[in-house]
Amino acid sequence: MYSPPPDPDTERRMRAHHARAAQALDVRAQPGGEFWGWAGRTLGAPARTAAGVPAWLRLVSAPEDKASGKLWDGALDAQHALGDLDGRRPALLGVHDAFDDGTAYRAELSARVDEPVLSDDPILRRDLDLPDSWWEALAGTLEKLSATSTDRVAVREQYMSRAIPEFVGIPAPAVTSVATAHADLHWANVTSPLRVLDWEGWGQAPQGFDAATLYAYSLLQPNMAARVRAVFPVLGSPACLAAEATVCAQLLQTVARGDNLVLEAQLRNWAGELRHR
Repeated sequence: MYSPPPDPDTERRMRAHHARAAQALDVRAQPGGEFWGWAGRTLGAPARTAAGVPAWLRLVSAPEDKASGKLWDGALDAQHALGDLDGRRPALLGVHDAFDDGTAYRAELSARVDEPVLSDDPILRRDLDLPDSWWEALAGTLEKLSATSTDRVAVREQYMSRAIPEFVGIPAPAVTSVATAHADLHWANVTSPLRVLDWEGWGQAPQGFDAATLYAYSLLQPNMAARVRAVFPVLGSPACLAAEATVCAQLLQTVARGDNLVLEAQLRNWAGELRHR
């Protein structure tokens, strides 16, 4: 979760369009619990439908000429392909699009998840005591997801070919198997009992990509990182090398931009292990 944008015009504009979307979708926004995305690009808040059903109304904005493609349509595509994924994914209840002064706005009304996310930060900064049933639910959900047919692509080989040599220091490993992935599986996107949030970027990725992502965001907590490896034995295997190298490269690229600096040492150690493999 981010703070409201520093630009008051962006904050005013997003709040106004969020209110208009609530009216268009016949829901009433509830006080408190507001969530801002990076630079004010998204604004989410609790709501209730006309029938009194708890819901979540999320507004995303983009320049009108960029309001298309994988990220823009992620939640809608996920609803069509996955439904609620046996209750592990909040169902999408409605969508409303609007355009104003060169900016596109998409409002997504979803079933509300009352359980808090396991971390306010994608990077896990404290140990968690999660029951075996939670890990079993996660493994089963990712297995079902991986078998879903889609033409969406979460990770492109062109990116791998460029980023892995630059940030990990090895040629991009051959992708021997692909599977459908959530593609942003970190600790701020999961709850207990298990719900998996934020389906913007899902699609095909190298085998083991979600496990590698969760592992990367667990590196500050050795016990949790070890548990991820135990639950997902594909990690460390030849079949998962492409996924691990891609995730490592992605995060080291963010470090180069000044983000996720707290993970830098662990990521560089991981890159060294990948070079050795």
